[in-house]
Amino acid sequence: MALEHITVLDLTHMLSGPYGTMLLADLGARTIKVEPPVTGEGTRRLLEKDPDYSTDGMGAYYLTLNRNKESVCVDLKSDAGKAVFFDLVRKADVVYDNFSVGVTERLGIDHAALSQINPRIITCSVTGFGQTGPETHRPAFDQVVQAMGGGMSITGTPDGGPMRSGIPIGDLGGGMFGTMGVLAALAEREQSGRGQHVDVSMLDAQISMLNYMATMHLMSGIVPGAIGNGHFVHVPYNSFATSDGHVIVACIGDAFFGRFVETMDLPELRKPEYMQQPVRFAAKDRIEAVINAAMKRESTAFWLDKLRAARIPCGPVNNFEQALNDVQVQARDMVVEVTLASGKKVRMPGNPVKLSAAAPAAFTRPPQLGEHTQAVLGTVLGYSDATIDQLQRSGAIA
Repeated sequence: MALEHITVLDLTHMLSGPYGTMLLADLGARTIKVEPPVTGEGTRRLLEKDPDYSTDGMGAYYLTLNRNKESVCVDLKSDAGKAVFFDLVRKADVVYDNFSVGVTERLGIDHAALSQINPRIITCSVTGFGQTGPETHRPAFDQVVQAMGGGMSITGTPDGGPMRSGIPIGDLGGGMFGTMGVLAALAEREQSGRGQHVDVSMLDAQISMLNYMATMHLMSGIVPGAIGNGHFVHVPYNSFATSDGHVIVACIGDAFFGRFVETMDLPELRKPEYMQQPVRFAAKDRIEAVINAAMKRESTAFWLDKLRAARIPCGPVNNFEQALNDVQVQARDMVVEVTLASGKKVRMPGNPVKLSAAAPAAFTRPPQLGEHTQAVLGTVLGYSDATIDQLQRSGAIA
């Protein structure tokens, strides 16, 4: 595995941080969750007793986000526990957290402190607003940064209110950018020999993902509104109702539009001027009305067959069952099976990063709380059984 030479100490909880470390673990990094004794990290409690979304006392959040990881319990608020953590840092490459700003400093485990112990250590903190600026100490969760990042204002329909993304992109975006930062810091360490701190703001991630749309606003001063499933530039680029579902058509470029009109047999749209994007955009409502009327006459499967044969970019609007059973998704191993300690099997999304030189992806079950404390402290740190027993009796580890 690409990152099998890397050891990550995972201090994360909930979604943004655990997702970031899950990505590193999926790429082969030895990822050791460092959790509070007794309670563990907060994701363990989410849906843990839900009859539909849990098994073996673990909810869907924890099951998915913590595959391929180990768990040790260390009390970072005790001197003895902190000494154990510092020993782990000496052997590690990365410490990844998503605590509120100021927590690592209060615990004495911020980058300034840890780099004194291990100059090669890379630390990553994913927070709502980053570690600089006037809002840095405010709490934030996914929907807060979705709202503040502007994306909600363009999501939904013009006659509705603001709408968050169904996927928690505020959390997931923070985790992904955190992992990109860690990988960049690991690459830079190959040159400098020293680690550094990676500071990722979930709000910054949302602003970054506005991308060209933000540039359009900054150039023109025009404030965009919600446009449903349509596009700021391209026509037709929308969802259209069929007799039994919906189809997405994405015609980017004039050539696609010409083939689309012929394939759909829409004589009303065979106007030479419609072969130019600015004219199509000005006539967007009329063009989409014609397409909608035609689409409703046949089924989703009928239109997909015709459009795909003409190589028109299109696709069905799938629900979760349809998406996860799609033949392409299945062929790419994007639904994987994880066997739990009880022998039960849980299916979950796979790893989208396919590396040609890597071993086939394997997924180990998420750990029980403190399951690997003794093994990690014994094999990684060389602690004796007597030392481990003394630390357990003191409550510094569990």
